[in-house]
Amino acid sequence: MDWSAWHDGYDTADSWMARRLRTVRQQIRRALDDAPPGPLKVISLCAGDGRDLLHVLAGHPRRHDVRARLVELDPRNAEAASDAARAAHLDGVEVVTGDASLVDRYQDLVPAQLVLVCGVFGNITDSGIERTIGACAQLCETGGTVVWTRHRGEPDRVPLICRRFEREGFELLWLSEPDAGYGVGAHRFAGPPRPLRPGLRMFEFVGYDVLRDRPDAAAS
Repeated sequence: MDWSAWHDGYDTADSWMARRLRTVRQQIRRALDDAPPGPLKVISLCAGDGRDLLHVLAGHPRRHDVRARLVELDPRNAEAASDAARAAHLDGVEVVTGDASLVDRYQDLVPAQLVLVCGVFGNITDSGIERTIGACAQLCETGGTVVWTRHRGEPDRVPLICRRFEREGFELLWLSEPDAGYGVGAHRFAGPPRPLRPGLRMFEFVGYDVLRDRPDAAAS
């Protein structure tokens, strides 16, 4: 998969990708609006070119309160995110080119007020989804928000994702309608703070195409 070229779909105004992006931005804006006063820490896993978070931060009144780390493996996407952050004078944004699945990359930013897991759950196995959600309880502060995405194609894993978040101490804030053409959710962590487990790998990025062509891979 060419993950840089994949982002071109966002530029088609009424595509499902563009509509999902607008929804994710709305949930990011809501999380920033509702965050308590003071410094805000934000983590974005598999951040792509950062157009979800950076677009919101560029015009948000809390922009100077935010310290954010975007982790993205594709160097072209990471470079695009860095360029966008500089162009918007978002001095508190750091873009890291590397494996976003390693919790150690976020050690100095936890617990965070906002964790973005967008474009991840549709590309990893069920066990990876469960590990990642469990790790979100370590990455997120009590009262913090996780914004996530997952397609609604078969097998529809959105109900599983919601149940797993609930088991880990999260409360559902918002969920897109089943017929929206995409899945976007926001969960608030209501549990007690959990220590980060150094060395934890949350997932292996299998890819949507592999999971689609090999349904048995989803549960592996």
